[in-house]
Amino acid sequence: MRLAELSKRSGVSTATIKYYLREGLLRPGRQVNATTAEYDEEHLRRLRLVRAMIQVGRVPVATVREVLGHVDDDSLGRTVRLGAALWALPHVPEPDTDDEHLQAAQHEASELLRALGWRNAELLTSISPAFRSLVVAVAAMRRLDFDWDAELLMSYARLMHRAAVLDLDFVETRETEAERVETAVLGTILVEPMLQALHRLAQEEESARRYGFE
Repeated sequence: MRLAELSKRSGVSTATIKYYLREGLLRPGRQVNATTAEYDEEHLRRLRLVRAMIQVGRVPVATVREVLGHVDDDSLGRTVRLGAALWALPHVPEPDTDDEHLQAAQHEASELLRALGWRNAELLTSISPAFRSLVVAVAAMRRLDFDWDAELLMSYARLMHRAAVLDLDFVETRETEAERVETAVLGTILVEPMLQALHRLAQEEESARRYGFE
């Protein structure tokens, strides 16, 4: 397809597509002549991913480029490739390691992963940005004396593991490794807000069931 058709099918303006090409977020099309290039379904898929990251996820262009570099790095194994792509997305900043609540939360979160029997607990606690986010959240809860015990936290972790199984079951329906990693990144950008919305809707529904509308 030509640039105009790529723009029409993706809903992205030709000027924006040219910008993505200049920034290396989209690989060049097949050159037909000095002024015309052909694009394919892979360009369309990648364009939708880039658009979701920038428009929906508010991910900076430099970070998008880093994420896509991991998506396209077929020298990595699937777990490392997927992890590197997701870890490159924005996360909470490095916390203050001298905070006593943070230190206690880090120990609590580490013990949680071990109690769950997650085989990669040691690796996750040492390098995963998601683990850092968990620690920061638990520390904030403890700082505010929010009575959320370890047993309840474990129940939520088990629910999230069930969600992760569904996530990866869907990812595995994609044909190529690059498509699988792209789908995982897109899921992080689009599915997490959907899950948050469903959680809140479920809370509203359960509240109405228990207490009515009076």
